[in-house]
Amino acid sequence: MSELKKRISVILEAPEADINTKLLKICQLLDQEIEYYNWTGFYFRNGDKEELVLGPYVGAKTDHTTIPFGKGICGQVAVSGQTFVVPDVHQQDNYLSCSMDTKSEIVVPILKDGKNIGQIDIDSHKVNPFTKADEALLEWICQEVGKKM
Repeated sequence: MSELKKRISVILEAPEADINTKLLKICQLLDQEIEYYNWTGFYFRNGDKEELVLGPYVGAKTDHTTIPFGKGICGQVAVSGQTFVVPDVHQQDNYLSCSMDTKSEIVVPILKDGKNIGQIDIDSHKVNPFTKADEALLEWICQEVGKKM
């Protein structure tokens, strides 16, 4: 994971790229390097509204381009500000299905000045693939992204 962190740092420090280009490159890198990441994307708070709007992502098209706070895993993380790992989405009551292939999900908040401004959302086609190393990597990514926002 340390090699991935180095490569992500290079992406985030690139002076010529705007933030959306950088975020898309991060999604692409994670998608290429971690085989059980099958949908990788960012959601961001829509101004002062209590909703999330889809940002850069890699994976199948989703109908969930706007998610109200509290709805689904992403909406819950928008409220709690805490990482949420769902080992099996079929066991989760408040799950928004994006794909029939999705079996698990991890959502990590992006905080700026203590406020939740967005999150990274990863879906997997495997049950329970996410490890503490995944959590640590994604939390680090979100911390670094928060510094750039």
